[in-house]
Amino acid sequence: MEHLPIFFDVKDRVVIVIGGETVAARKAEMALRAGARVEVFAETLSDDFLEIREHERFTHHARAAGPEDFARAALAYAALEGPDGADCAGEARRAKALAQAAGVPINVADCPELCDFIMPSILDRSPLVVAISTAGTSPMLGRMIKARLETMLPAAYGRLSAFVGAWRGEVMRHVTSLDDRRRFWEWVLDGPVMDLVLAGRESEAEEAMREELAARAEGRKRESRGEVYLVGAGPGDPDLLTFRALRLMQQADVVLYDRLIGDGILNLVRRDAERIYVGKLPQDHTVPQEEISEMLVRLAEQGKRVLRLKGGDPFIFGRGGEEIEKLARAGIPFQIVPGITAAAGCAAYAGIPLTHRDHAQACIFVTGHGKNGQLDLDWKTLLQPRQTIAIYMGLAHLADLMAEFIARGADPELPVAVIDKGTRRDQKVVTGTLATIAQATAGAELKGPAMIIIGTVVRLRDTLKWYGAGERAASVPDAQKAKAVLAGR
Repeated sequence: MEHLPIFFDVKDRVVIVIGGETVAARKAEMALRAGARVEVFAETLSDDFLEIREHERFTHHARAAGPEDFARAALAYAALEGPDGADCAGEARRAKALAQAAGVPINVADCPELCDFIMPSILDRSPLVVAISTAGTSPMLGRMIKARLETMLPAAYGRLSAFVGAWRGEVMRHVTSLDDRRRFWEWVLDGPVMDLVLAGRESEAEEAMREELAARAEGRKRESRGEVYLVGAGPGDPDLLTFRALRLMQQADVVLYDRLIGDGILNLVRRDAERIYVGKLPQDHTVPQEEISEMLVRLAEQGKRVLRLKGGDPFIFGRGGEEIEKLARAGIPFQIVPGITAAAGCAAYAGIPLTHRDHAQACIFVTGHGKNGQLDLDWKTLLQPRQTIAIYMGLAHLADLMAEFIARGADPELPVAVIDKGTRRDQKVVTGTLATIAQATAGAELKGPAMIIIGTVVRLRDTLKWYGAGERAASVPDAQKAKAVLAGR
């Protein structure tokens, strides 16, 4: 081990920062976050100091630091950046000498040979703090490891750490055995209390703690309580999952999933979790919705943590509202994790902004799949200028939809895009107009799920597309002929 890893208390103590540019600002900001009184020595300060220079514990001295300044310091940083990259080695050595004479540890940026300590990459979930060091050999590697840990430790872990700290004394009074305390904290940190705290339900977590301590004091075992996680998995790309979704996917005992879940997402669920497919195809509901809702209740009543994994967002044409209504009536606790809805994800990966100042000031989400298979759309609302229409589940009715738009008075030349398997590796995008899109998609072998985008924003795709996906342009020389084909369906 090259360095002794320690956490140094600088609350209400002076920390000196020498330098007035970007690196110095970052050192000063970090010391302020740790509660220090920061004194910065530099002739001028860059704009990087704008957010902290008015802080009550911040002082700027437009001069060089002297021995008397170091004499009252607990810690020092030298972050010297000369104009146009000028060498500041002389000033750095002077700062090192002053710090050494005063017995103050100093860190000199980019000069490990002058450092008494080095700065790690820091993951701050206060009061939980993780520091990563490569002993100065590869700061970039330290930052990469930090980035990976960011996905494993969501911000709510800071709340969890504070919650545990607040209960330590109470637990020590009620659970005297060291082994029993260890088992108790394992129950807290891998069970319903942790879930409640991370979900922001601290009052319920405190009640669960009190009930558990009382049950242990009386020598009785409390019944485990199940819970349902209603999680939006997004449109397909696993990278679009939220941190909370990933955490709950790793905690679930059983997962109910459907066909819209993108490849690779199910692999992120805890490996030993039971998996139940409840997928639906158009006009072929493998498991009726009512049965799915009853299954969620039944599994949770068995004390299981149940993950209901849905494509897109569960509250946008995902029937999530129906499922949690059933849970609420049964008194089953649940959490809801929003996902990126298909319209937003697919449009972004196709290079089509849903709104744009020059094209659309509104966007309407509609479903092209009626409750009983019949199209029942509010055409007056849809046929408005300067808006985008995003149609979910409309691929099977594409020709009828386009013909109906034209019959209702829409411009046959209005641009349309059909995005098949949006955000996934095999994404396909077919573009055209109301008059041509049905013919263009006929030979594209689109299998869905597909999103239909209607509006002039589609014209921006040629400029804004960035994702490596296939496309087919719907080019029909004679628009009148295309309209006649549609009219004759």
